[in-house]
Amino acid sequence: MKINQFSMSRGLRSWKSACLLLLLFTFAAVQVAQAKDYGDIERQRIDKVFPGVASVSEPQGEFKVRTLSGESGVLGYVFQSLDVVDIPAYSGKSINMQVILDTEGVIQDAYVLEHHEPILLIGIPEAKLHAFNAKYQGIKVDRRVVVGRSGDPEAVTIDAVTGATVTVMVVNEIVMRAAHKVAVSLGLVEDHGAVAQKPANVRADVYEPADWAQLTGNGAIRRLHLTRGQVDEAFKGTEAEGIDEAAPEQAGDTFIDLYAAHLNPPSVGRNLLGDNQYRFLMEELKPGEHAIAVLGSGGYSFKGSGYVRGGIFDRVQLRQFGDTISFRDMDFQRLDDVYAEGMPEFGEMAIFIVRAHSAFDPGSPWSLELLVRRQTGPISGMFTSFELDYQLPEAYLERPLPSAEELAAAEEASRPIWLNIWYQKSFQIGVVLAALLLLTVILFLQDTFTRKPHFLHWLRRGYLVFTVVFIGWYALGQLSVVNVLTFVHAVMQDFRWELFLTDPIIFILWTFTAASILLWGRGVFCGWLCPFGALQELINEAARKLRIRQFELPFAVHERLWAIKYIILLVLFGISLESMSMAEQAAEVEPFKTAITLKFDRQWWFVLYAAILLVINIFTRKVYCRYICPLGAALAIPTKLRLFDWLKRRKECGDPCQLCAKECEIQAIHPDGHINANECHYCLDCQMTYHNDSKCPPLVNKRKKRGKKAPASPELIPVVQVAGAE
Repeated sequence: MKINQFSMSRGLRSWKSACLLLLLFTFAAVQVAQAKDYGDIERQRIDKVFPGVASVSEPQGEFKVRTLSGESGVLGYVFQSLDVVDIPAYSGKSINMQVILDTEGVIQDAYVLEHHEPILLIGIPEAKLHAFNAKYQGIKVDRRVVVGRSGDPEAVTIDAVTGATVTVMVVNEIVMRAAHKVAVSLGLVEDHGAVAQKPANVRADVYEPADWAQLTGNGAIRRLHLTRGQVDEAFKGTEAEGIDEAAPEQAGDTFIDLYAAHLNPPSVGRNLLGDNQYRFLMEELKPGEHAIAVLGSGGYSFKGSGYVRGGIFDRVQLRQFGDTISFRDMDFQRLDDVYAEGMPEFGEMAIFIVRAHSAFDPGSPWSLELLVRRQTGPISGMFTSFELDYQLPEAYLERPLPSAEELAAAEEASRPIWLNIWYQKSFQIGVVLAALLLLTVILFLQDTFTRKPHFLHWLRRGYLVFTVVFIGWYALGQLSVVNVLTFVHAVMQDFRWELFLTDPIIFILWTFTAASILLWGRGVFCGWLCPFGALQELINEAARKLRIRQFELPFAVHERLWAIKYIILLVLFGISLESMSMAEQAAEVEPFKTAITLKFDRQWWFVLYAAILLVINIFTRKVYCRYICPLGAALAIPTKLRLFDWLKRRKECGDPCQLCAKECEIQAIHPDGHINANECHYCLDCQMTYHNDSKCPPLVNKRKKRGKKAPASPELIPVVQVAGAE
């Protein structure tokens, strides 16, 4: 009989090894999430936000933004988040959203087009996610939005979706980061980086003689050269196409040759204007005002005639941070004398004053916008614009150092999403780390603790209650086989640490579980840290206290049923190779989401399934864990790599003594006496018996041989005796 059992055990171990090899050497095709067409839903959302939309342009620019236009002009912009940011969510795959902005940079709609979140595929209704996303309507993209509570009074707070906190935090990051990037690219909001940047100061103490070639060479003077052909090309596809169009032989003629320079720095202003004219100009400027020189030649005048009629120059304007600065006649000065050696001849020259109320920052990029108009009717016309980009050389600037508050704000804003989540869950993290430290102490000092069985029993009961209530129901720290499948696919495809760091409790538990497997085996997690396992154990212990009859299967049948959970694991892994979404749905064989994550708040059939498992557990301890759990199977495979055998055995264990085997409530001890680490839940009951000289038969016989009496104890000497003992 023992030979048959040994052969069967060896065959089962070989079969598990084959499973491990299959997991290691099976590869899946890489599937990269990308933006795509989602049919009518995209236009439906647009029409809901802007009922007056007459046309939607083709995707344009780096972020493939489409412009929404109506009879009155541009109404807003729409884009898909995957064209802007690619942030993995809880499932390991990105969420794709359609975001609609108005012309002021205010979010009008944020709608999920595609996701692969298991908690939302089967669990929390998607309506809750859409209700969460609806809260972004009316929020400007440059506001700080926090999911949950925030100590920042300026932040906009949005309540999380219970059970899907990590998912909605990722959604928040996707919506706000993508919307801000797009709004900045469209010039709808300023981009000061992570925190509002103080304006730079022009250094008045820096002067170096320079000629025209040197000033254009170092970027102090910038140029925009347009040909007639380029301007004609800009009007193609519009109502003004063909109007005033150049003949083919004239397409290369200069339309305008435009230069711009910031005159405040002495190295620019003094070299262009001369000392006297520069000094007079600087005396005229008030604090915070800046002078811009504009020089042009060619057939097109940058001055135009609008400023004569209405006091505003209608052909040139300055743009910075998305704001437009127009020039009036009082902001204009004629420029007749220039002194830079080697400069070309210009047909018109002017100085424009940027007033202090414009909040102009000389240290940030700006552009001079040239507007070109073509008449399309008696009173109608069409404009197109060309930009001359400008950035003052850094040598002419002095940037103020940021304050401690600004540095702190910049650091917070630049943190990756996973780090912000860790900060927000610092209390939960601290408590879990303290609990894991306690468990580590128990495991390392198990020989000491098991000599005090009464104390250890109550300590373990308290720990199991903590695991169910705090780790499970409060911190949602229930590990799942889905995590295993996600990790395997990440290793085979595109491993990114932030994918696993987005849920700190899960990450910490997985890290501890991995370490504990190497030292003690799978039993530490299954016996101490699995919330559903702890719930089963507490229910079964209560049933035993109530003297409810317990049933155990014959060991031969019990051993064969172990294979079921490995088969389930292989099936789930095979499904995941075809579709991770299908595998996540098939992983509902785990009742964890129902009983722990959602606290039984879901469809009745899921609740019924979890309840049936818990009812069976009343009569037979942890049936699900022993025979069905694919997570337990996944953890048992690397248990073969554990470095130590901490659980002590005697030569009498199994032959002739069967006490521990009969007492083991999950039947992890074979009739031959050895403990199967792949099935052991590390409850330490066998070790309490091992050290109890009033209970362990070999110790009882040794004590009798020495003639010592048994100490007074509520635990009587068991009926099972050691046959043939001395």
